[in-house]
Amino acid sequence: MDKKLKNVFVDGAITPEFIANSIKKHQSKTTIGAHDIFLGQVRADVINDKKVGAIEYTAYEEMANLKFHEIREATFKKFDLTCMHIYHSLGKVEVGEICLFVFVSSPHRKEVFNALHHVVEEIKKDVPVFGKELFEDDSYQWKVNT
Repeated sequence: MDKKLKNVFVDGAITPEFIANSIKKHQSKTTIGAHDIFLGQVRADVINDKKVGAIEYTAYEEMANLKFHEIREATFKKFDLTCMHIYHSLGKVEVGEICLFVFVSSPHRKEVFNALHHVVEEIKKDVPVFGKELFEDDSYQWKVNT
Protein backbone atom coordinates (compact mmCIF):
# COMPACT_ATOMS: atom_id res chain seq x y z
CA MET A 1 0.00 0.00 0.00
CA ASP A 2 1.61 3.21 -1.19
CA LYS A 3 -0.53 5.66 0.73
CA LYS A 4 0.72 6.38 4.25
CA LEU A 5 -1.85 5.24 6.80
CA LYS A 6 -3.33 7.92 9.01
CA ASN A 7 -2.89 7.40 12.73
CA VAL A 8 -6.41 7.76 14.14
CA PHE A 9 -5.35 7.49 17.77
CA VAL A 10 -5.50 10.35 20.28
CA ASP A 11 -3.91 10.16 23.74
CA GLY A 12 -6.67 10.24 26.35
CA ALA A 13 -10.13 11.70 25.87
CA ILE A 14 -11.19 13.54 22.72
CA THR A 15 -11.98 17.06 23.89
CA PRO A 16 -14.92 19.29 22.93
CA GLU A 17 -12.37 21.83 21.63
CA PHE A 18 -10.87 19.20 19.30
CA ILE A 19 -14.35 18.35 17.97
CA ALA A 20 -15.32 22.02 17.51
CA ASN A 21 -12.05 22.75 15.69
CA SER A 22 -12.67 19.82 13.33
CA ILE A 23 -16.10 21.22 12.47
CA LYS A 24 -14.73 24.73 11.99
CA LYS A 25 -12.11 23.52 9.48
CA HIS A 26 -14.93 22.41 7.15
CA GLN A 27 -16.59 25.83 6.76
CA SER A 28 -14.42 26.60 3.73
CA LYS A 29 -15.48 23.38 1.94
CA THR A 30 -18.50 24.82 0.18
CA THR A 31 -19.51 21.68 -1.75
CA ILE A 32 -20.54 20.09 1.55
CA GLY A 33 -24.25 20.26 2.34
CA ALA A 34 -24.40 17.93 5.34
CA HIS A 35 -22.29 16.61 8.19
CA ASP A 36 -23.05 13.86 10.66
CA ILE A 37 -21.09 13.10 13.80
CA PHE A 38 -20.89 10.11 16.11
CA LEU A 39 -19.46 10.65 19.58
CA GLY A 40 -18.78 7.55 21.64
CA GLN A 41 -18.84 8.39 25.35
CA VAL A 42 -17.71 6.28 28.30
CA ARG A 43 -20.74 5.16 30.34
CA ALA A 44 -20.91 4.64 34.09
CA ASP A 45 -22.15 1.07 33.70
CA VAL A 46 -22.84 -0.99 36.81
CA ILE A 47 -21.64 -4.58 36.38
CA ASN A 48 -22.00 -7.08 39.22
CA ASP A 49 -22.72 -4.21 41.62
CA LYS A 50 -19.51 -2.40 40.61
CA LYS A 51 -19.56 0.98 38.84
CA VAL A 52 -17.28 1.75 35.90
CA GLY A 53 -15.22 4.89 36.53
CA ALA A 54 -13.14 4.87 33.34
CA ILE A 55 -12.00 2.75 30.43
CA GLU A 56 -8.36 2.24 29.53
CA TYR A 57 -8.01 1.72 25.77
CA THR A 58 -5.21 -0.21 24.11
CA ALA A 59 -4.84 -1.37 20.53
CA TYR A 60 -2.73 -3.32 18.15
CA GLU A 61 -2.06 0.08 16.55
CA GLU A 62 -0.56 -0.97 13.22
CA MET A 63 -3.38 -3.42 12.51
CA ALA A 64 -6.05 -1.07 13.89
CA ASN A 65 -4.89 1.82 11.70
CA LEU A 66 -4.95 -0.51 8.68
CA LYS A 67 -8.51 -1.62 9.55
CA PHE A 68 -9.65 1.99 10.03
CA HIS A 69 -8.14 2.79 6.61
CA GLU A 70 -9.88 -0.17 4.94
CA ILE A 71 -13.23 0.79 6.49
CA ARG A 72 -12.75 4.39 5.38
CA GLU A 73 -11.86 3.44 1.78
CA ALA A 74 -14.74 0.95 1.47
CA THR A 75 -17.16 3.56 2.81
CA PHE A 76 -16.01 6.13 0.24
CA LYS A 77 -16.72 3.56 -2.50
CA LYS A 78 -20.18 2.79 -1.10
CA PHE A 79 -21.39 6.34 -0.31
CA ASP A 80 -21.08 9.77 -1.96
CA LEU A 81 -18.93 11.44 0.70
CA THR A 82 -16.80 14.56 0.55
CA CYS A 83 -14.67 13.66 3.57
CA MET A 84 -14.48 11.50 6.67
CA HIS A 85 -12.47 11.71 9.87
CA ILE A 86 -12.11 9.04 12.55
CA TYR A 87 -10.40 9.49 15.92
CA HIS A 88 -10.19 6.96 18.76
CA SER A 89 -8.75 7.35 22.24
CA LEU A 90 -5.84 5.41 23.67
CA GLY A 91 -5.14 5.36 27.37
CA LYS A 92 -7.49 6.21 30.20
CA VAL A 93 -10.81 7.92 29.42
CA GLU A 94 -13.05 8.89 32.34
CA VAL A 95 -16.81 8.35 32.50
CA GLY A 96 -18.55 11.11 30.53
CA GLU A 97 -15.58 11.76 28.25
CA ILE A 98 -15.48 11.07 24.50
CA CYS A 99 -13.48 8.06 23.25
CA LEU A 100 -14.60 7.82 19.59
CA PHE A 101 -15.25 10.67 17.16
CA VAL A 102 -16.45 9.91 13.62
CA PHE A 103 -17.22 12.86 11.33
CA VAL A 104 -18.61 12.38 7.81
CA SER A 105 -19.48 15.02 5.22
CA SER A 106 -21.33 14.92 1.90
CA PRO A 107 -23.24 17.16 -0.46
CA HIS A 108 -26.47 15.49 0.81
CA ARG A 109 -27.85 14.52 4.24
CA LYS A 110 -29.11 11.01 3.39
CA GLU A 111 -25.57 9.92 2.49
CA VAL A 112 -24.07 11.10 5.79
CA PHE A 113 -26.76 9.39 7.89
CA ASN A 114 -26.28 6.04 6.13
CA ALA A 115 -22.50 6.28 5.89
CA LEU A 116 -22.05 7.17 9.56
CA HIS A 117 -24.14 4.22 10.74
CA HIS A 118 -22.16 1.92 8.45
CA VAL A 119 -18.76 3.20 9.61
CA VAL A 120 -19.51 2.95 13.34
CA GLU A 121 -20.85 -0.61 13.00
CA GLU A 122 -17.78 -1.66 11.00
CA ILE A 123 -15.43 -0.12 13.57
CA LYS A 124 -17.12 -1.97 16.43
CA LYS A 125 -17.06 -5.24 14.49
CA ASP A 126 -13.57 -5.23 12.94
CA VAL A 127 -11.04 -2.92 14.60
CA PRO A 128 -8.67 -4.39 17.23
CA VAL A 129 -9.15 -1.79 19.97
CA PHE A 130 -9.52 -3.13 23.48
CA GLY A 131 -11.09 -1.50 26.52
CA LYS A 132 -10.32 -2.37 30.11
CA GLU A 133 -13.25 -1.25 32.30
CA LEU A 134 -11.79 0.28 35.45
CA PHE A 135 -14.20 0.03 38.34
CA GLU A 136 -14.40 2.56 41.18
CA ASP A 137 -13.17 -0.12 43.63
CA ASP A 138 -9.86 -0.38 41.66
CA SER A 139 -10.77 -3.74 40.09
CA TYR A 140 -11.16 -4.14 36.32
CA GLN A 141 -12.40 -6.38 33.52
CA TRP A 142 -11.92 -6.42 29.75
CA LYS A 143 -14.83 -4.83 27.89
CA VAL A 144 -16.80 -6.87 25.36
CA ASN A 145 -18.12 -4.91 22.34
CA THR A 146 -21.83 -5.30 21.65
